[in-house]
Amino acid sequence: MKNIRRILFFIMSLALVSMIAVMLMLAVTEMPIYGNPDNPPFNIVWERYVYRGVEESGGINLVSNVLLDYRGYDTLMESTVLFVTVVAIMLVWGTSTVGRKEQK
Repeated sequence: MKNIRRILFFIMSLALVSMIAVMLMLAVTEMPIYGNPDNPPFNIVWERYVYRGVEESGGINLVSNVLLDYRGYDTLMESTVLFVTVVAIMLVWGTSTVGRKEQK
C-alpha cells in the first residue's frame, strides 16, 4: 500500500512539474524579440517620468519621484510583504518545542 502511494505521489508531482514547465515554455515563446524598438520597455512612460516628473510630483530626485509618487502603492505593498515576512520568521523562530518537552 505504501509503494502505491509513493508511485501515485511521484506521478502527480511529475505531472504538476511538467504542466508548469510547459506553461513557462509557452510564456517564453510569447516574449517580444530582444532589441526591437516596438517592445514595451521602449514606450512613452520613461519620457513622462524624466521630463515631466519634476512638475508633476514636485520633487527634484527622479528615483524618489518614481518610487513615491508614481508607484507609491506598489512600494507600500512591497514594504508590507517584507514586514509580514520578517514577522512570520520571527514567530517561527520564537516557537520551539525543545524547552517545552523538558519542562513536562
